[in-house]
Amino acid sequence: MEEGETLTIQLAQVDWIHLDECVQQVIEQEVQFVPLAPGLEATVTRIEMGDQRYVLKVWDKDSKPDIAKQYRLLSKLYQSGIRVSKPYGWGLDEQQNQVLLTSYDGEPIIQLTQTKLTHLAEGLMEVHRYPVNRVGVGKDEEYISKYDFVEYFFPQIESHGDIQNLLANLIQHVQIRQECLIHGDYNLGNILEMDGHYTIIDWTNGQYGDPRYDMAWSVFLITFYNGESYGEVYRAEFARAASDVYTLEEEEIFGAIACLRWILLRRVGDVPMGPDVMERVHSMTVHNPYLNEHLL
Repeated sequence: MEEGETLTIQLAQVDWIHLDECVQQVIEQEVQFVPLAPGLEATVTRIEMGDQRYVLKVWDKDSKPDIAKQYRLLSKLYQSGIRVSKPYGWGLDEQQNQVLLTSYDGEPIIQLTQTKLTHLAEGLMEVHRYPVNRVGVGKDEEYISKYDFVEYFFPQIESHGDIQNLLANLIQHVQIRQECLIHGDYNLGNILEMDGHYTIIDWTNGQYGDPRYDMAWSVFLITFYNGESYGEVYRAEFARAASDVYTLEEEEIFGAIACLRWILLRRVGDVPMGPDVMERVHSMTVHNPYLNEHLL
């Protein structure tokens, strides 16, 4: 389907496991299906139904996450006031692909400002402050997953001994915590903007995790794709306001861990590139005492 092309579908074609009553009442009517930028894991479209707009995400590619759990997580976060899309339903399409229906909350941020960076930092800190029970206690595990940190975030690392050895050394310096909710991939493509409001989307990687890593990965992406000046402002927002969530004493170590992950992902698959990205990555491998330029 070409970008901008529209087609009509019936939402009733989906085998809905859960569906909001307001959508059930109009499910038989035809809607406009407007393609949005495709994701790596799923096809994403905007649905226009009268004056209402929704987003339908269909996992029709190799990735098959647990959308039932993601729907429950979104419901809990939305009810608690975290800035996420409102989930309206989930189910299976005719090809048995999982689908998720949510509110439409705008477009990804393109132009950064200091004010926007402040909002972005506050949004991630809100996620990390979300009250969860410790792993193995209570019912949070019904909608929050727990994974092995290295296995989840460093795919195929066993085939890259240089990265594996460095990472093992770094993890010896810090104890990876898994007592917080983390987003797992907090980047500009996963934050929508509309009418001055910001919404966090794509919770496929949401899990019990270490907020220091979650922050470091986000700061790394802002720095290397949007520029070091933006990255420094963004990092400073966490340093200013995040003392109740985490300290920044091990910031350099987690920055190195984030950089190692990006280098590994570049080796095993595609990562977005852009002007000066490799120059910035090279600079970090040279100046961070836990890395070396031979990784590139």
